[in-house]
Formats: sequence, structure tokens, C-alpha cells
Amino acid sequence: MNILLIPDKFKGSVTAEGVVKALSQGILKSAPRAEIFKVMASDGGDGFLDAVQNYISLERAEVETIDPLGRPIKAYYLYNTINSTAYVELAKASGIELLSTAELNVMETSTIGTGIQIEDAIKRGAKNIIIGLGGSATNDGGTGIAQALGYRFLDTKGNELAPKGKNLSLISKISKKEHPIWKGISFTAVNDVTNPLFGKEGAAYVYAKQKGADGIQIETLDNGLRNLARVVQNEMGVDHAELPGTGAAGGTAYGLKTFFNAEFISGIEFLFKLAGIPQLLKETPVDYIITGEGKIDEQTLHGKLIKGVMDIGLQYQIPVIAVCGKLDVAADELKKKGLKEVLEIMDASQPMQYSMDNAAKLIEKTIYNYFEQQKPA
Repeated sequence: MNILLIPDKFKGSVTAEGVVKALSQGILKSAPRAEIFKVMASDGGDGFLDAVQNYISLERAEVETIDPLGRPIKAYYLYNTINSTAYVELAKASGIELLSTAELNVMETSTIGTGIQIEDAIKRGAKNIIIGLGGSATNDGGTGIAQALGYRFLDTKGNELAPKGKNLSLISKISKKEHPIWKGISFTAVNDVTNPLFGKEGAAYVYAKQKGADGIQIETLDNGLRNLARVVQNEMGVDHAELPGTGAAGGTAYGLKTFFNAEFISGIEFLFKLAGIPQLLKETPVDYIITGEGKIDEQTLHGKLIKGVMDIGLQYQIPVIAVCGKLDVAADELKKKGLKEVLEIMDASQPMQYSMDNAAKLIEKTIYNYFEQQKPA
């Protein structure tokens, strides 16, 4: 039996590597002869650089930049001197993990710190910028990155606006440097989100709450993103707001597409190519693909890592099993989308913290029990 493992981390409990180890132990306990292949996956969010480093030898470049609230920090990106490619993880300078719960304020946060990293990479000689999106604390439509690289966002009086969520509704005009630093640079946005920029399925309504926004602020942010799209269409003659994925990272994907003509690629597709998995699937008959993450919910169906794995399973006609800490969506709905099975590890007889503290053991036990049940009576 050949099994391909592509799990994400169980946030707050087990790293992706730990999940792979637990799954492997459970499988081999039930099927000692099983051949196990693994991909250290990332959906483009936090952990993106760690996943990339599993497959490419890269230089680490540390930069003095700022966090989502504008405070000085140091953050790194990875650089390939051979092909002049920089790998930037949005969460390193613009991530929600950089802020305490009390500091979450999506009206005030910005992606400008990530823009500073990208500027450094271009000055270093990068011709290709690959940005892993996800885990952001922002909803600025990518205006922070754009400002760092030479764009200016002005109000009706011609005053320059800080690139923050609260200012999106005030943007009236957009200008840029005559000879921008990014001219001739190729940008790629890596993420598995399919949300549009605005609307009930857009960046603000789906993701801003977890970044500290209340109901009124969510509506304000959504209106701000709508205004940004209107101004962009009037000033630049382009309209990407409905393009699937532009809502990623508080609209950062929209900004990258609009201001730098970035290409979009799903995190799973990107890492599959790095890991040589398409070739593996052509040459090796794989019986199961096993994926998983800490929580499976409605957002999973909008294009998180598991959705990408489901699509791969359908493409190659390989059954996909998902293991999760907590299931917050009907299993039947997921099965209709292409999952063969959803396995929840949570021990209902114990407090939630027990399952988080013992996640690795529960993952091993759950997958072992599943394969034991598949054996003929």
C-alpha cells in the first residue's frame, strides 16, 4: 500500500512535521509494509518558508522592517542566487501571530512591512518574487506593499493616505513613481483561498472578524475595498475584484495582481511542483492521500490546503482522507466535494485542552483505527 501524506499543522498543538510523524506511526502500526511519501505542505500562509526550505537550498536574508502596527522588527525571506528568486512569507512582517489578542486592530494594520522586505529583495537583485499569503493581520487591499514599492494613495484634497484598512474608503486617486523599482520584476502570489475581494464571501466579511473587527468595522472595510476597486478601475482601467483568490490576506492578493500583475498559484500546486509529486503520481500507484489540519470549517471549502489536496485527489482519482482536531462543517458536505473520509481526533469525553495537548497521540490512534477497520473481517 502506497500512501501520500500532505497535512498542515494543527495550530497550537502539532507542527506539520509532527502530524506527518504521527500519521506515519499509526499507518505503519496497522500496515507495516506500507510505503509512505510525504509533502511538508503550506497553503501559502505561516510556515510557507519552512515548507520551501524542505526542497530548495536557499540563503536567508534578514531585514529591518516593521510589524502590522508599524513597530520596528526584523524579519527574513529566502533568496535563490542561482535564479534570482526571492521567497517572501507575508506572515513574517504582516502576520497576526506578531500581535497579541489585545493588539488586534485590522483598521490600523498594514502590509507595508512585507513591502519593505520585497524592496530589499529587489535591491539584492531578485527578478522573481514569490509571496506566500495567509496568516495576515491586515485588510488593506495590498496598499501597504504597493506604497513601499512606489505607489501613493491620495484623498480628494491630494493628501497622501497611510495604507491602512480604515483609509481605504478615503482613497480618491492613485499615483506611482515614474521609474518604479519593481518594473520588469515577476510576481507570484501563492495561496489556496478562492474568495473575491469584497462582498459576503470577500476578504472583510470572511476573515476580518478573526483579525479583531466588529460588525460595523467589517462593513466599513468591505466598503473600503469596494472603493479601492472603483478607484483602481477609474485610474488604471483594470478590474480584478471578482477574480477568485483576490480576497486572500485581506485583499493583498488583489493588490499584488492589480499593482504588479502577479500570477496566482495555489499553495498545494506550488509545493507539489517543488516536491516532484506530479512525477511521483505518474510513476507510483498511490492508494490514499491523507491530509489534515486542526480545524475543518466553512473556510476549508473556500480553498484552504485541504481543498487543494481534494482537487489533486480528484485529478488523479486517488481517495483523500482528512484528519482534523475539530470538525465544524457537515462531513457529508465535504464528501460531496471529494473527500472519502473525515476523521475527527477530538475525544468528546475530555475537555478541548486535552485533545490539543495530546493531539499527536490522538492522530496516531485515529489513523491506526481507521486502517484496522479497513481490513477484511
